[in-house]
Amino acid sequence: MIALFDLATPLLRLLPPEAAHRASISALRAGIAPAPPEPDPPSLGIALWGWQFPNPIGLAAGYDKNAEVPDAMLRFGFGFVETGTVTPRPQRGNPKPRLFRLVEDRALVNRLGFNNEGLDAVRARLVRRRGQAGLVGANLGKNKDSADAIADYVAGVYALGAVADYLVVNVSSPNTPGLRDLQRKESLLTLISALKSARAAAAASDPPPLLLKIAPDLSAGERAEIAEAALETAIDGMIISNTTVARPADLKSRHARESGGLSGKPLFAPSTALLAEMWRRTRGDIPLIGVGGVSSGADAYAKIRAGASLVQLYTALVYEGPGLVRRIKRDLAALLVRDGFANIADAVGADAPLTS
Repeated sequence: MIALFDLATPLLRLLPPEAAHRASISALRAGIAPAPPEPDPPSLGIALWGWQFPNPIGLAAGYDKNAEVPDAMLRFGFGFVETGTVTPRPQRGNPKPRLFRLVEDRALVNRLGFNNEGLDAVRARLVRRRGQAGLVGANLGKNKDSADAIADYVAGVYALGAVADYLVVNVSSPNTPGLRDLQRKESLLTLISALKSARAAAAASDPPPLLLKIAPDLSAGERAEIAEAALETAIDGMIISNTTVARPADLKSRHARESGGLSGKPLFAPSTALLAEMWRRTRGDIPLIGVGGVSSGADAYAKIRAGASLVQLYTALVYEGPGLVRRIKRDLAALLVRDGFANIADAVGADAPLTS
């Protein structure tokens, strides 16, 4: 069945990007999904936040915005799936067209603007899947017209804190005006404190890990502030990184200059460099998830060696199909053996040694 999805990938690219995305969601909702995957080799497992991840390869936020098909995506072999970004109220997002394939660059540009069905819809779906196997997180955002950003994130924690396996505070999308201002240290200290209080009230018996997703387009001072805030608040983890507003000079696609966030292959190098820097700045004390441009086992391994305990992907699926997940895991296991690592945890940060 995975092979059939891979064969369908070029056909989906004949459709406009958003139509292709919706078609794939509809197919999965209709039950067109593979059988459960074979167990992963023990070397790919990793324990974090009290959870045992069967492998470190996750689906990034953005594909399953409304938590419609998390279990179907897990059956492609992902170790975990992140839903969202979801905002308190339903939101149409920015005017179309707002999603562009950069085929020659193996990249996407999106300016979707957090289009989603809102917290009530996502919560209802996550409630229905409670008790099922597989780790599913939720990525939280704010409504574009909200006057109180912190209140929006608090609402997300209250709604999903008891039904998601982890929560992500997305303050780094470039497509919501003013959102990235929340990455300043004082703003983060206030925000994370409020969210921790909300989490304790929403899920007192089993609070989910709270993660922060940051942008790649940060100055050295901003990077230092974020690391300081992460350590001072003892946040549970960080996702590095979101899409970039930068445009490398060597992009070939006619869509390269479209406004919005760039993802895919061109993001790999800068996001991995930022990952290694944040690993060192946080002294390895905060688990990191590496995302940006992953399209092979070697890419995933580079993220892990730079400091990532887990890795996420999305854009590469548009070009390679879901069979990519299985290939990444196979190659990642071989790379661990080649370098003499017994498991993923042993390889984390191998290329970004911490100074004393």
